[in-house]
Amino acid sequence: MITVNDAYDINSEAFSDISESTLALLSPDTVIFDIETTGFSAKSTHIYLIGAVYAKDGQIILKQWFARNSSSEAAVISSFFEFLKDFNKVLGYNILGFDIPYLLAKCTNYNLSYNFDKMECIDLFREVKQISNLLKLPDLKQKSIEAFLGIAREDRYSGGELIKVYENYKKSPDDEALRLLLLHNADDIRGLIKILPMRSYQQIVHGDYTSGTIELNCTDDATQEAIFSLNLGQSVPARVSCGFDAFYMTCYKNVLKICCRIYSGELKYFYPDYKDYYYLPVEDRAIHKSVAAYVDKAFRTKAKACNCYSKKTGIFLPQKEEVISPYFKTDYYDKTLYFELTDDFKKDTESQLMYISHIIRLILGS
Repeated sequence: MITVNDAYDINSEAFSDISESTLALLSPDTVIFDIETTGFSAKSTHIYLIGAVYAKDGQIILKQWFARNSSSEAAVISSFFEFLKDFNKVLGYNILGFDIPYLLAKCTNYNLSYNFDKMECIDLFREVKQISNLLKLPDLKQKSIEAFLGIAREDRYSGGELIKVYENYKKSPDDEALRLLLLHNADDIRGLIKILPMRSYQQIVHGDYTSGTIELNCTDDATQEAIFSLNLGQSVPARVSCGFDAFYMTCYKNVLKICCRIYSGELKYFYPDYKDYYYLPVEDRAIHKSVAAYVDKAFRTKAKACNCYSKKTGIFLPQKEEVISPYFKTDYYDKTLYFELTDDFKKDTESQLMYISHIIRLILGS
């Protein structure tokens, strides 16, 4: 087994393109790690390299454990877990989907009693997946996220391409091959630090924003929309936007904007218990039985669920479920619900945030 220990000053060239605010996200009790394997199945493939990085006393410490051959695998795993005992959190990219299950399977194979039970495991991949609709990327690989943020790499190989390099190294150890293998892993870990600002988008997912203003706007095609401007606690690293149907969302720096198309005109409010109502065909509305008793029988019929309504004219905002009440519909079978955009709603911060959370869930597909 080869062990590499490199310490870098936070202001060193190796981390010169990482902002101070990004480095601040790397807390002293957290380890960022990544494993390199010869395949996906822990039963038939091997770990040949584990890399980890952490912050300590104004420095970034990079550690790597490299298996010269397959027989060194257990030693690499044991050394890594012993190192982890001084930390409370691990962070990585798809570690919950791959790295951690792979490591635990190997521990079982070697009868090693290590686990992650007492550690907080933060998976950047799962966080990024929650906002995939906003990113509009062809895939969610770490390198794609790095490209999205404009991050350049020295390493030019994929993990798959380096498997052959490692297999050749086992047969004939070579300094250049070792350099390439260590470089790829180190760049993966440095890349993980550089994409830490992606975590700021979790503010949108978790509702960590404060209500701002509501602006009514009319677009060039005469479409009316309500624009909610919200304030984020921290800036996001890149502009994102996404939308469909009546909803659109943009996020830039520390401002989140939600645009919702306004429905202007007449809508129907459907009473919940149609058996207590009569329908008046001439007036095209339903009235309660207590009042209908005074209406000539020739001008009333027993109400049905589809015609048990009253009408309301105004301006309305759409919702896909009952978030704001009362709700209105264009007809009984309409799947979109609407609520009236009143002055009271414009003053009600709590209701606005409930509605905005609903729209964000729709846009993110969660």
